[in-house]
Amino acid sequence: MKSLSPVDKFGKFIVENLRDKGIDFAEGLLKNLWKAPSLLKIQNEIATLNDNQKIAFIKAITQTMDGAIHDFLFALQEQADFDNDIQILVDGQNVVELSDGIHGEAYSDEGWFAKYSRHKSDS
Repeated sequence: MKSLSPVDKFGKFIVENLRDKGIDFAEGLLKNLWKAPSLLKIQNEIATLNDNQKIAFIKAITQTMDGAIHDFLFALQEQADFDNDIQILVDGQNVVELSDGIHGEAYSDEGWFAKYSRHKSDS
């Protein structure tokens, strides 16, 4: 297997450790998996949803995660275009400077979500 570019390595890290974990957590809420006392009330509330509402819940969580990732990456791109005082280095290289738009890397059939996520988007 060929090694990933720094941009793709960063994207894979974001997808696996932010996007997929966030969606996994929401799915755990739906399945009443979490034992933390602070989560029991919301799990009980979610348990009252019908199947269509549960599907909508996961879609909403997925869209929220994707939107937050986009906005985070866009903010990185913007600050790199001006102050450039926050940098993400992968293998010693600034991934924002390597990309022609880091906030767009996640999308499309060839994007990070399609390549690295366990949770495929149907939107």
